[in-house]
Amino acid sequence: MARYWRYKLVKRGLNLIKTKVNHPYVYFFLEPNIVIVYQIENNNYLTVSDLSEKGEWITFEINNGDDFDSFNHETHKPLVGRGYSITLDDLNNMVEEINKHIQKSRHKLMTEQKHRSKTVSTVHIVSPEYAAGPLRIGLERPKVVIGFPDFLSIGPLWKLDEKIGQKFRNEWLHENINFEHDDYVYMNKFTNTLREIDDISDHVHIYIWYGNNADEQTGLRFILYLLRDKKNDIFIINSTELYQRYIASKAEDQSVICTGQIESKNLKLIFERTIDGKPLSDNDRKLFNKEWEALTQSKEVLRLSMNDEIKEVPENHFDTFILQAVEKLHQEQGNKEYISTARVIGEILQQMDEGIGDFFLEYRIRNLIYSGVLELKGIPKSMRHYSIRLR
Repeated sequence: MARYWRYKLVKRGLNLIKTKVNHPYVYFFLEPNIVIVYQIENNNYLTVSDLSEKGEWITFEINNGDDFDSFNHETHKPLVGRGYSITLDDLNNMVEEINKHIQKSRHKLMTEQKHRSKTVSTVHIVSPEYAAGPLRIGLERPKVVIGFPDFLSIGPLWKLDEKIGQKFRNEWLHENINFEHDDYVYMNKFTNTLREIDDISDHVHIYIWYGNNADEQTGLRFILYLLRDKKNDIFIINSTELYQRYIASKAEDQSVICTGQIESKNLKLIFERTIDGKPLSDNDRKLFNKEWEALTQSKEVLRLSMNDEIKEVPENHFDTFILQAVEKLHQEQGNKEYISTARVIGEILQQMDEGIGDFFLEYRIRNLIYSGVLELKGIPKSMRHYSIRLR
């Protein structure tokens, strides 16, 4: 039986040269004479993290690059007990190649299953990603739930449906926002979600869930823009509005501002109450697309939901709230000792009725530190790793 090896990531290593597919295997040739083979086990798209944590490969050695075109792993003996270094860039390229082949397999499978009685009849899309979990639990099968892995109330939106815009946005996030995951994982998830949306069959109904907050309102418009060439019937469900209409009176008028706050059983009830609604008209879809195009032209990187509209505001919009929260906590403790940044952000979020993410607030706290308004103790690699006080 062939022994598997796990690669390790380093700054320098072998360079990826060629790839080819022998389904369900994908071959990668790395100079000068190494072939590594990955077996696709299912049709789920992968990220760099998936491969680094769970990916296993079989390694082979060939005479030279010319032999790669005719290489078949079933007729070669794998190497045993040897490993090779792979650069993170090359690993990301491998993930992209594997996902491209997975997408071809998904399209082929969808074509074969299109007319079967048990095929998926509905696709539900929600942004951001954490709201997808309750939907997956609450909604009846068969269905697909796609969660968009981003917070679109912050950061640039220019050409976000294209690689150039995605790279521009990713660079801004990398330079400003302390997301607690690898940059490549974010990019992989983003690209994979675009693939999932592109994979939607033309015969299914599409439901887009959103709430009365800038993240989901912006996400709604982006998702509709991505679907602009699809002929499917598309329905939109304002989860927070419908929660207030059908459920809040039974839950002591509990207020919710985002889909992810709603329990699975209540999402199921909302869907049952709205399932007979009318799909968006062509005119409505065009209007949403124009609104998205307008958003992409903005120079601001912060958006809020105000009076049923998405408004762009300066990025320092919440700086006063931050300083007021720090002052309040200083008064409560009776001195100006350092306060955990996570505690400050928690205090701010309790006072806000807008679903702005804690990542953006932490970004603004760092800017107040850099400008000399706040003092720092610790290392600002995440909100849990440092404390602040008024200077």
